[in-house]
Amino acid sequence: MKKNAHHPSIADSITKMRPKKNIALIAHDHRKLDLLDWAEYNRDILSNHNLFGTGTTGSLAAEKLNLPVFTFKSGPLGGDLQIGSAIIDNEIDIMIFFWDPLQAQPHDVDVKALQRISVVYNIPMAINRASADFLISSPLMDKPYERFIVDYSQRFKKDISV
Repeated sequence: MKKNAHHPSIADSITKMRPKKNIALIAHDHRKLDLLDWAEYNRDILSNHNLFGTGTTGSLAAEKLNLPVFTFKSGPLGGDLQIGSAIIDNEIDIMIFFWDPLQAQPHDVDVKALQRISVVYNIPMAINRASADFLISSPLMDKPYERFIVDYSQRFKKDISV
């Protein structure tokens, strides 16, 4: 992360994303087939990037696409937390997470934490097929991109002093 003192936005720093993005693929059980269908349709684009996934989803994607997918643990066993940690460490650039809005998940707290950390670190996140289509078809997919990061610790200091 590079300090950016002259940028007019609220961003405190910039993280540079390379043209070859690190993309996390995640799906709840009832959405796995939808994600796999989407990934197969977009295989040519995905093959130009590094793919990551939680347990079963990552393994299924690797098999379906015949592409390497780095696989974390299953979501309920900590895979969501591992991907969140990778986002914090600037190892994930984009997250495609087809989550099930109709079924409670035993690890809902981890899912919400993963979504929150994606917002905190300002990574593009698609949560359904339409948003994934728009994201993957962006001209920014194959270009360097400067991702602005807000220093939320400043907000904590202000909240404490009130």
